[in-house]
Amino acid sequence: MVIHGIYIVSKSGGLIFNLEHNVPKIETEKRFTYPLDIKLNYENKKISVQFGQRDGICVGHILYSINGIMITGRQLDDGRDAMEVLENRENYPLMLKFGRPKMTTNEKIFLASMFYPLFAIASQLSPEPKSSGIEVLEADTFRLHCFQTLTGVKIMLVVDRNQIGSEVFLKRVYELYADYALKNPFYSLEMPIRCELFDTNLKSLLEQIDKNGIASI
Repeated sequence: MVIHGIYIVSKSGGLIFNLEHNVPKIETEKRFTYPLDIKLNYENKKISVQFGQRDGICVGHILYSINGIMITGRQLDDGRDAMEVLENRENYPLMLKFGRPKMTTNEKIFLASMFYPLFAIASQLSPEPKSSGIEVLEADTFRLHCFQTLTGVKIMLVVDRNQIGSEVFLKRVYELYADYALKNPFYSLEMPIRCELFDTNLKSLLEQIDKNGIASI
C-alpha cells in the first residue's frame, strides 16, 4: 500500500497530527550554460525557480546543490554565496540540482485550516440532507481520503491514486486514535497529539502494511 501522509484535524479545524510516509523524492540535476534560461529568486531562506521550466524542473522547485555542493539558505557548503556563483559567467557550465520543497509545519497547519471550510461547503452544497461532506478528493497523482468521526475530528489519508482499501486503513487509524490518544489521561482535546503509544502503534501498522499489504490488517 502506497501511503504518502496521514493528517488529523480537530473539530475546530486545527492540525493536531501529521505523519509523512513514503513521500516520493523528486530531484532533477541538469547541466546549464550561461545565461540561465530559468529565473531564480531567493526568498523564505531558499533559492527557488520563479519563472520558466524545463526537463522536469518546475516553478516552485528549490535549488539543492551546485556542482554537487549542497546549499543551505543561499550559501554553499564551501562558504561561497550561491547567487553570486550563479551570476558569474566565468563559473559556467554548472551542474544544478533542483527538487520539490518540503512543506514546513506552518504550511501544513495552513493547508489543514483550508480543508475545514471546504469540507463544510461540500456538506452544504449536497442536495441531500445530513451529507457526510468530502470523503474522497482525486487528483492526477494522488487521492485524498477523509474520515470524519462522530465528534467531528477528521482523519485524512493521502495515497497513490490507484490504491485500494484506504477506508479500512482509516478506520484502523481511528481505533488507534481512540485507544491511545483519547484514553490517555494527559491528552487534552483539540491539542496536538503527543502520545508515544499512538505514534509507535501507528508506525507499526504502516510497517505491517508495507510488508504484507492492506489485507493483513
